[in-house]
Amino acid sequence: MGTTDLSVLVVDDDFRVADLHAGIVSALPGFAVGATATTLAAARAAIAGASFDLALVDVYLPDGSGLGLVREIDFDAMVLTAATEADTVRSALTAGALGYLVKPFDHAALATRLAGYARYRRLLSAPVVTARDIDAAVEALRPAGPAGPQTATASPTKELVLQAIRESDAALSAAEVSAATGVSRATAQRYLANLVATGALRMQLRYGSTGRPEQEYSAAPRNR
Repeated sequence: MGTTDLSVLVVDDDFRVADLHAGIVSALPGFAVGATATTLAAARAAIAGASFDLALVDVYLPDGSGLGLVREIDFDAMVLTAATEADTVRSALTAGALGYLVKPFDHAALATRLAGYARYRRLLSAPVVTARDIDAAVEALRPAGPAGPQTATASPTKELVLQAIRESDAALSAAEVSAATGVSRATAQRYLANLVATGALRMQLRYGSTGRPEQEYSAAPRNR
């Protein structure tokens, strides 16, 4: 974790979903997963032992509502949930949630919200800000949507990474992309994260028999 990384707490009752969301977070430059939790109790224990910048919180947890956690914490939160009841949405926003994403959502949707949150933090990083900064920060939390791959800045390395993924019969990890393209793993990871954020790639988790799951990447369906 870099000294300037935004630390994120991921809370979801399904550990696989929590791992998936954590994978999206860790794939984005400037973010790091501080902890994952599948219960309120585990989330509270994590908060007691570390500091976080942002929590991604599900509403339905086995030992209570995630909205209670959003009210308790003194750092930012977004709600990621299948709940679509208007009362729940209002309660989440009243509790202080900066965003509300309804499951299931595309990986790029969460990546875009996180990128907007990073901009929000940058705009409000000074001790005193202008009215224009405030307006821009609020707007950053409500992005119109991820930019299409065709709007991304042209880059030979990015195209090389994208081509390696599209030509592969199976999803590839960052290490496998690095081996296929000849770029460093860190460079591959950076371009992979950008391609996920723009919607050109999808990220999922590869579960082995032991150890932490590995992020792997596949091409998103092309628009016809």
